[in-house]
Amino acid sequence: MTSSAEQNLASLGITLPEAPSPAANYVPYVIVGDMVYVSGQVPFVNGGLQVTGKVGDTVTIEQAAGEARICAINLIAQLKAACGGDLSRVVQVVKLGGFVACTADFTDQPEVMNGASNLMVEVFGDAGRHARFAVGTNALPRGTCVEVEGIFQIS
Repeated sequence: MTSSAEQNLASLGITLPEAPSPAANYVPYVIVGDMVYVSGQVPFVNGGLQVTGKVGDTVTIEQAAGEARICAINLIAQLKAACGGDLSRVVQVVKLGGFVACTADFTDQPEVMNGASNLMVEVFGDAGRHARFAVGTNALPRGTCVEVEGIFQIS
């Protein structure tokens, strides 16, 4: 049986990638009780970044929000792996954390993170509504403009 999350992904035209392997000495997610803590995901598509640079300089808010959406897709791919392939086990998207590589005077990090937050609601409905943070930083791995981590409750 296909979960409503899977149906929503399909209606959005999204095919989840294979959950990417970690790039260093950490695990992609940790399950503690009914909580899944997913490591920060960058917007890799087919193993590479499509956009690099800093928001407020060479990257627009709209581009960065699109990249945050890709981060969310990669989060959901990790979450699906943590759920043994069954997204119907997702009870709640609890919290997202977003890091935005930006210029010192850029203050629209929440608008960038909306790319990830909006996707969670589109995919999981009310269970996709979550707490979050969005902060600016001077640099992120591989020159990406955004990285998103997530905490989820599963059954």
